[in-house]
Amino acid sequence: MRIDVLGIGFDNLTMDEAVAEGLRLINAEGAHYVVTPNPEIVEVCRENPAARDAVNGADLVLPDGIGVVKGAAMLGTPLKEKTPGIEFAGYLMEKMARQGKSIFLLGAKPGVAEMAAVRLGQQYPGLTVVGTHDGYFREDGPIVEEIRQSGADCVFVCLGAPKQELWMAKNGLATGAHLLCGLGGSLDVFAGTVQRAPEFWSRHGLEWFYRLCKEPRRIGRMMKLPLFLVHVKQEKRRK
Repeated sequence: MRIDVLGIGFDNLTMDEAVAEGLRLINAEGAHYVVTPNPEIVEVCRENPAARDAVNGADLVLPDGIGVVKGAAMLGTPLKEKTPGIEFAGYLMEKMARQGKSIFLLGAKPGVAEMAAVRLGQQYPGLTVVGTHDGYFREDGPIVEEIRQSGADCVFVCLGAPKQELWMAKNGLATGAHLLCGLGGSLDVFAGTVQRAPEFWSRHGLEWFYRLCKEPRRIGRMMKLPLFLVHVKQEKRRK
């Protein structure tokens, strides 16, 4: 049973449980997709019904960051732990490499996915990157066909929210892949062009503040976090 946080149903799983479920989906018939909403995405979904439906329609909905976990606790329906998308992807690739699975990387600026492919191939021997494409495209059809032709078991869709969630909901089945994962800016981290917050910041739930210090232009997006907490408090009073 999912935990409802402002209209988004989160799967109440530990990281190990989430990775195990992701691996199961890769080996299952049909197409499946994973989303990793943070407070910003939850706020987008409050205003965008199509985005909300795409997020809630995912096979796995994982809380990316401490904000969602705190919000769930405030509502009296605690989640086991945060399961950041980039960490989920890393653990999943470890499992996929052992099974000789393949992956397609979609998103980021031109050249970034290719850089990520090289680094991931070195980091996860046994994992095959069968294709890459940047996130600057106008038509879905050629990209979908390219993924289908690649035979990828899994696709990392890094187009930003809610574009990536809507894209996976619409095109997942046609790609032929068994699992698609919406991972925002993860390709930049995999490529080494962006650094994740040091462990201290992540452990204390301050990764968002570290990113803001590095990229002050994100201030508009970061304002969604206090707005999210305001809405959680309002929902708590309503209940």
